[in-house]
Amino acid sequence: MDANVPLVVPEINGEAAFKHAGIIANPNCTAIITAMALWPLQTAVPIRRVFAATYQAASGAGAAAMEELRASTQAYLDGKSFAPKVLPHPYAFNVFSHNTAIDPETGYNDEETKVIMETKKIFEDDQICIGVTCIRVPVLRAHSESITFECENPITEDEVRAILSKAPGVKIVDDRVKNYFPMPLDASGQGDILVGRIRKDVSDPSGHSIAMFVAGDQLLKGAALNAVQIAELL
Repeated sequence: MDANVPLVVPEINGEAAFKHAGIIANPNCTAIITAMALWPLQTAVPIRRVFAATYQAASGAGAAAMEELRASTQAYLDGKSFAPKVLPHPYAFNVFSHNTAIDPETGYNDEETKVIMETKKIFEDDQICIGVTCIRVPVLRAHSESITFECENPITEDEVRAILSKAPGVKIVDDRVKNYFPMPLDASGQGDILVGRIRKDVSDPSGHSIAMFVAGDQLLKGAALNAVQIAELL
């Protein structure tokens, strides 16, 4: 990641698009989804630490991976063998570590490193601590994330809902009565990032931490839509 190339998410750092030297980068799709959910909170009650686990769809690896998921699922249901060719492990009814290379020193794969480094750069905050585990799941389209964040000051789940309800590009889906929360099926085909399961992190008695679940179509806001929004800015 070139330090001189701006990573732009218009809802967050649109002004960075005008500071380029000929190149503007569309951030990593998972980093965009993470940043969209956290930025409104970062501006209101600064976040100091983030733990995230991703549930990433086949579409993140391209059309060939989506077709492999379809074909391997059909083969599994028909009781036939299927040898994966696009991804390193059987995809149907399985989850596995994101298929980017593992850094032998840190144990983090390239996708995890991108989410960490690019979120810091988008936020212009090198001090925020981020840990993430990126996983492929047998979903055709739209990534999901389980995120727990710790703020500098105490924050309540009602405050989080109030902040996110006013955030552009974010939609709250948080119905406890109906047990209805963000799902990749609902996120697919729309530009908004869905946020729900907003609740106090009971492992932090200080009241500084909140857990939530996020889903977003990484082909839209995570890629094409974000690029179009950058072009519109310019």
